[in-house]
Amino acid sequence: MSDGITMNFKVHFTRGQQGQRLMHVGTKPPPAPVAGGRVPRIARLMALAIRFEDLVRRGEVADFAEIAELGQVTRARVSQIVNLLNLAPDLQEAILHLPLVAGERETVSERDLRAIAAEPDWERQREMWRRVCGP
Repeated sequence: MSDGITMNFKVHFTRGQQGQRLMHVGTKPPPAPVAGGRVPRIARLMALAIRFEDLVRRGEVADFAEIAELGQVTRARVSQIVNLLNLAPDLQEAILHLPLVAGERETVSERDLRAIAAEPDWERQREMWRRVCGP
């Protein structure tokens, strides 16, 4: 029998570059706090509309019909999303910067924005936006 020395200490593992496992001495630090809530659905759709337009403009897809086919959604649905680009630029920016949603109730619905995007006059759009969202 050997009279060995026993050492006890805590370690934790992380992933490094190229996925290798790294061992660290000490307890694992607590995770970074996550902001409460989620990105509003309409903000995600606005970002998607911008992305769709960029894909077509750069020629990565032929047209919005191809996007619909690739995404396995109807052309009408892609049109609804892309029509958000008819909003005034300041309204698009406001939508992208809407506050996080904590519950299930969103502050602005897609249906409200469809009606606003259908209005060709940007000043009227802004008036409609203020009625929906407040000042």
